[in-house]
Amino acid sequence: MELVSQHVKKIMEECKVRARDEGLKFDDETLEYIVTNRDMIELSPKVMIPTLYDYWVHDVRVLSGKGMYEAYPSNPYETVINTRPAISYYNDNNPDWLNVMIFYHVLAHIDFFQNNLFFVNTWDVDLAGQALADKRLIAQLRSEKGRRWVDYVIEFSRGMDNLVGYHKVLDSMLRFRNQPVARLSRQDYYFDVFLQKIKKVSHNTYLKEIERFNQCKDNIATFFEPILSQYPEFEQMYKKARKDKEKPVRDIMEYIIRHSPFLRAHENQWMKCVIQIVRDTSLYFQPQIRTKIMNEGWASYWHDYLFMKDERIRGHEVDYAKVNATVTALPKVGLNPYALGLRLFEHIEDMQNRGCYSFDYFRLKDEKNRQHFDKGNKNGHDFIFKVRESMNDFTFINKFVDQEFIDHYKLFVTGKRLNRERMTWQYYIKSKKAHDYKNMVIDTLYHPPVIYVNEEKTQGALLYLVHKFENKPLKADYIENTMMGIEFLWGGPVYLETSIPVGTEKETRPAIHFLDPSAGASGTTATPVTREKIKWQRVCYIMDKRKLNRREVA
Repeated sequence: MELVSQHVKKIMEECKVRARDEGLKFDDETLEYIVTNRDMIELSPKVMIPTLYDYWVHDVRVLSGKGMYEAYPSNPYETVINTRPAISYYNDNNPDWLNVMIFYHVLAHIDFFQNNLFFVNTWDVDLAGQALADKRLIAQLRSEKGRRWVDYVIEFSRGMDNLVGYHKVLDSMLRFRNQPVARLSRQDYYFDVFLQKIKKVSHNTYLKEIERFNQCKDNIATFFEPILSQYPEFEQMYKKARKDKEKPVRDIMEYIIRHSPFLRAHENQWMKCVIQIVRDTSLYFQPQIRTKIMNEGWASYWHDYLFMKDERIRGHEVDYAKVNATVTALPKVGLNPYALGLRLFEHIEDMQNRGCYSFDYFRLKDEKNRQHFDKGNKNGHDFIFKVRESMNDFTFINKFVDQEFIDHYKLFVTGKRLNRERMTWQYYIKSKKAHDYKNMVIDTLYHPPVIYVNEEKTQGALLYLVHKFENKPLKADYIENTMMGIEFLWGGPVYLETSIPVGTEKETRPAIHFLDPSAGASGTTATPVTREKIKWQRVCYIMDKRKLNRREVA
């Protein structure tokens, strides 16, 4: 691995100038390395971070990748890391014209990383440096505590690292990034919490304390002197409440780090560092998982837009067409995020240029009038920058996949059935409706379960978890191992409340009756429909002493 040559770096710097002229925004400093095709495979198993901590799963994926490469030699084009400065890797055998195309693709990725609001938690983090420090810390712990015990903690932590409170972290950063942190004042805690919820004083006593505070408001210390004498525990309780308010618990991993009786023991304190490393790493990559279609579509849009205007394409038009078709081909069965994201950005730009995101357009019912609708706005280019800034894959697909998009690109949802005569699987067109296609894509998106700690039922050595049910059961294969890991880190029994399917029941939708008073007519718009509906039962999994049991919840 080595830095690109000065000749290639000059090409990259010229690409930066042209990309900025078209509106892309990114930091001046970037690092570009060249590696062999085989070495490129070793970067991806660690989610593109070579300095990430070592773990046995990474080694398995490297070996798997090498085996796949030997069977089917491939030519991966680039790998880009969302760091400061951004780091990207390229094959050592790329011709200059291909590097130009790839550089545009990478610069669009960097623009997306540094301007999409779902990446705000990564903007001020030096990931490469932090990952290297974490790697060294884990190596030190392995030498001191033993590799087996450190890897146990890593594995148990990774079993629940998809449950991190990413949206809560994102919300707090967006809400308060330009505001000072509001601290819980001593008097607010005393009146709002201590007197009312902890001591539960009478109404008369509460009013007397307010009157005394008003008399001493010019000297708060005088007001608290008798309180500290009467309630010596007040100061410690206030400090704890202020700390909890300033850093609220956002997920299971953070709750375990703060409150686990097992980790509180002096000899187990080192485990908190390992859990925190796994949690921070997961939080860093959450936005990347949630914006794959947008990110790849944005990069594909810009490498095509910029390279087609670049004179360096001359003489390589056919070669470029082959490479671009390989990356952005739209499959009939399956999903290519590059292709879908690219075409959706192009569709959004065209619709905005014609003024289609307006009430006048949506009011039209005739398909021909919709096809010829054009207000001549011509601001679609600026509009897609706003889309890039404020959306993730779910909002992107849910808002902009419409029937016009489906019809224009002849998209459809496929079904699969068994041909019993030939004993082969047949694929058929199941639906051409935008609603069905949108749901199909959304079902493929990353959506981990929402599991939180019920603090009222968590008492003593018991940890009580609740799964917020969204009509999708937890994957049963992972429940036992995950709960066993949580039990180890918590140091006591773990309860998990969730829902499981217990059969089906018939549901009948009644006919819809209408009445038109002006015509004196009535009728039925639909006949009753009977269908099978999944019946769910609320249950509680109990992990105690590495034994898993289950009981029904009333």
